[in-house]
Amino acid sequence: MTNIFREFIQKVGSGSHTSENLTRAEAATAMKMMLLAEATPAQIGAFLIAHRIKRPTGEELAGMLDAYDELGPKLQPIKTEKPLIVLGIPYDGRTRTAPINIITALLLAAAGQPVIMHGGNRYPTKYGLPLIEIWQGLGVDWTNLPLIQTQQVFEQTGIGFIYTPTHFPLTQTLWEYRDQLGKRPPLATMELIWCPYAGDAHIIPGFVHPPTEAMFQTALDLQGVKKYTFVKGLEGSCDLPRDRTAIIGLSSSKTPELERLHLAPREYGFITKNVPLGTTEELIKNMQSVLAGEPSELMQTALWNGGFYLWNSGISPDIQAGIDKARELFSSGLVGTKLRELIS
Repeated sequence: MTNIFREFIQKVGSGSHTSENLTRAEAATAMKMMLLAEATPAQIGAFLIAHRIKRPTGEELAGMLDAYDELGPKLQPIKTEKPLIVLGIPYDGRTRTAPINIITALLLAAAGQPVIMHGGNRYPTKYGLPLIEIWQGLGVDWTNLPLIQTQQVFEQTGIGFIYTPTHFPLTQTLWEYRDQLGKRPPLATMELIWCPYAGDAHIIPGFVHPPTEAMFQTALDLQGVKKYTFVKGLEGSCDLPRDRTAIIGLSSSKTPELERLHLAPREYGFITKNVPLGTTEELIKNMQSVLAGEPSELMQTALWNGGFYLWNSGISPDIQAGIDKARELFSSGLVGTKLRELIS
């Protein structure tokens, strides 16, 4: 097996003029061999850094996703009129701007749109604030739930969370390599579009660099995913920024090209200013204020994101109507009720 993996290293690590891309099947095999520790530590480290230097292709990402689909967990389908939303957020967390994605997930679930999120602990290379710590601060602890109980919570509340250390422990073997290399490998890109759901899904990942969109699109098309939205969001997340125009790519049934959307927050009455990330305690306090329907800068971010996502999921006819509905859901206490439902 190590000889097979050595061939993959030779293909991706031969330099800018002679390196080759892996086929989808080869990428899947390489990913499985890393997850199952069938390649040696030296081989895994060499492959991850060589593949980063070469840059991944959409076909390679599709192969890696194939391996995740074969070895990883999946929540089972629930009854829903709309495709479930999977929010793809960088596993290494946030360090500069206050995240709003968990509030967005609660808002969508309160409006009848089921959502799945996934991630783990504080991971390299940023070691930023991860989703799991925010959930814990709000009173929801996913870390000790086996998959069958997570499924039950998902069915009852419309919100699911795949906590990879518990639900997909094979991935944990690779985090030490990421820390030692000090660079994000292509796995970090693939994780953003991973779908841990066995039914029809709407994949919504964040991104930073424009070429990532093309890789996302190729990989998802090869995976047979028809519904996706790419958000050039805060710190690579799918949180819409307020300090600049939000750049969004939407899948379209009319053309293979992405439908491009540019949203200027000032056109909807929002000040062009992001909320900085302070301590985790401050963030949790501000989130609880939003859930209570109280006005704040973070509430403005919640309304901006909520309006877009309520429109994007088909709940509201346009973004302004989505903003109005988000305000109503917060002020009525329904979003806070959804959190209490999760806690109970």
